[in-house]
Amino acid sequence: MTKPKGKKAGKSMNKSKLISLLMDLFQKRPGEDMSLRYIFSELRLTTHPLKMLCTDILYEMVEDAYLCKLENHHYRLNSSTASSESLIEGVFRRKRNGSHLFEPADGSESVPVAERNSLHAMNGDRVEVAYFTERAGKEVEGEVVRITERADGHFIGTLDVTKSFAFLQTENRTLSNDIFIPREKLKGGKTGDKAVVRILEWPENAKNPLGEVIDILGASGDNTTEMHAILAEYGLPYKYPAAVEAAAEAISDVITPEEIKDREDFRKITTFTIDPKDAKDFDDALSIRRLDEDTWEIGVHIADVTHYVKEGDIIDQEAAKRATSVYLVDRTIPMLPERLCNQICSLRPNEEKMAYSAIFDIDNAGEVKKSRIVHTVINSDRRFTYEEAQEIIETGKGDFAEEVLKLNELAQIIRQKRFDAGAISFERAEMRFEIDENGKPLGVYLKESKEANKLVEEFMLLANRTVAESVGKPGRGRKPKVFPYRIHDLPDPEKLENLSHFIARFGYKIRTTGDKLAISKSINQLLAQVKGAKEEALVSTISIRSMQKARYTVNNVGHYGLAFDFYTHFTSPIRRYPDMLVHRLLTKYKNGGKSVAADKYEELCEHSSSMEQIAANAERSSIKYKQVEYMQSRLGEVYEGVISGITEWGLYVEINENKCEGMIPIRNLDDDYYAFEEKNYCLRGRSKNRVYGLGDPITIRVASANLEKRQLDFALAEKPKK
Repeated sequence: MTKPKGKKAGKSMNKSKLISLLMDLFQKRPGEDMSLRYIFSELRLTTHPLKMLCTDILYEMVEDAYLCKLENHHYRLNSSTASSESLIEGVFRRKRNGSHLFEPADGSESVPVAERNSLHAMNGDRVEVAYFTERAGKEVEGEVVRITERADGHFIGTLDVTKSFAFLQTENRTLSNDIFIPREKLKGGKTGDKAVVRILEWPENAKNPLGEVIDILGASGDNTTEMHAILAEYGLPYKYPAAVEAAAEAISDVITPEEIKDREDFRKITTFTIDPKDAKDFDDALSIRRLDEDTWEIGVHIADVTHYVKEGDIIDQEAAKRATSVYLVDRTIPMLPERLCNQICSLRPNEEKMAYSAIFDIDNAGEVKKSRIVHTVINSDRRFTYEEAQEIIETGKGDFAEEVLKLNELAQIIRQKRFDAGAISFERAEMRFEIDENGKPLGVYLKESKEANKLVEEFMLLANRTVAESVGKPGRGRKPKVFPYRIHDLPDPEKLENLSHFIARFGYKIRTTGDKLAISKSINQLLAQVKGAKEEALVSTISIRSMQKARYTVNNVGHYGLAFDFYTHFTSPIRRYPDMLVHRLLTKYKNGGKSVAADKYEELCEHSSSMEQIAANAERSSIKYKQVEYMQSRLGEVYEGVISGITEWGLYVEINENKCEGMIPIRNLDDDYYAFEEKNYCLRGRSKNRVYGLGDPITIRVASANLEKRQLDFALAEKPKK
């Protein structure tokens, strides 16, 4: 056997490096037998400790059937693993309970990885893994051989500081170990402070990773600290870069005569905004004027953000990274600096503003006779809250009552046509909190969408669809140019079957086969039937979960939920980056520009979809935090609720009165041994056959409220006596 050049192991060789060298050695010679002495020589293992470490590793490799052990201490690569493809690339998923997983990049099934074989990889790290060959009675496992790319190693927790060092106690679901922090890496942090910590290293034989403090968020329990902690947990920014804010401050708010000259002038046409009462960033305004006895000109005017934010500038780069504004319970974290989103771009009343507008000629039957998309200058006459507009709709009295009523009349006609075409009517009340000046929740209420909300929604949908069609339907013989669409794919047939099975327990039916119009009408009928029933919220939630998620892409397949063949987002450029992309491309294409690169814009679409989901998760976490905070003062109280979720570890229960959700741990159901039946959405007792099913009414007592974990625990209780 010719002796090739080997890498010198060196006295500081650790186990992971030696595993890698051994695997390389055997992989390069898949059919060869190698003696222990030859292996020592080839890898230049000259010290007794290194030879002993190598012997231990070889023993483990034989145990895992990666190697075969022959006579006289010879070893050979197992024939079932003798392949240059034995190292698999993918992503490591760390679990707090130690049941880690490796997700192969090729999409194949995940493989378990024990902590001892994890190489201390962190959640989201890209790694190379060697599989243990399957043996009788044991599943295939993986061993991390190399970490090729580190994920963001930031963790949020509470500091515990001693004289010489500190620990960050994390509540992270992926890390069971506290993070050790040397005193010089504390950045002034004190015991009880919430901090953002970055992991620097995790030595192979160390129990705890070593980290440094990146930022001190403030005292644990302080409202702003906790909201910033939620943002940091999801990797979202909680402050604006000073350089970006400075760039925004330097932008002039003066609209010159030259800029007005190139725009359609709507300043003297009745125009107003309708927004939530606490809104400051007014993205959109509506204008209306009569053209003749049967025709109205309706303008949907959108803040012309891209007039001020140029592609690639420092503000645009920050907006692209954020991709969306984030709405927590008590604050908005804007995509754009405040000077732009709340001042220059915001369509505030009695101020001249530049807009990008979709203008429609609509008859009294709600038919769009013609439309155009143009740059405009406007001057809003009135800022309405939804409540003020709703009062006009209900009483027929108030400022611009005639215009508001006409817009509402047309919106209802257009809305009905959309449902006739197969749009699905998902309407869910949103949880809102009454909070004091310190962010403490004083009450919980549900915000329902009324006619004023639907009036605005309908004209925004019309504008978004029209803009998408203007690019997606270029006319006969012309190829559509690259454009970001907002798509919503057809429901997954298996999820529809599961929905059908679930609602059958309540006596409802839906169609799971047939054309998409038949299925959507069937879903609408279901949602109408459950209106007002005790299971309404539950059936609506399960129905929504059976749908695909809407997302951004340049590959248009239409929007199933809205029943539109073409749809995009054009109407909220202050708070959504895809809308800014749409504004820029519309202008480029209207000026005769060539189609842009599909790959670049698909990447931007994927990033925007991802950030939208992350922002939604952060919003839900802030709601959960406020729910737990609100229920802290109600420990021991008894409530009526409904079982809203079932897992193998317990029952989730939503309180009827305030919609706060908590869990009854399965360990507390101590009258029987309960098994989780996933297909039947229930827990079933083995001995007494008692069943806890999704949607069942239940009486609970508030047992505990853990703010740190954002967790409410309930216990079973007797019904309160009346």
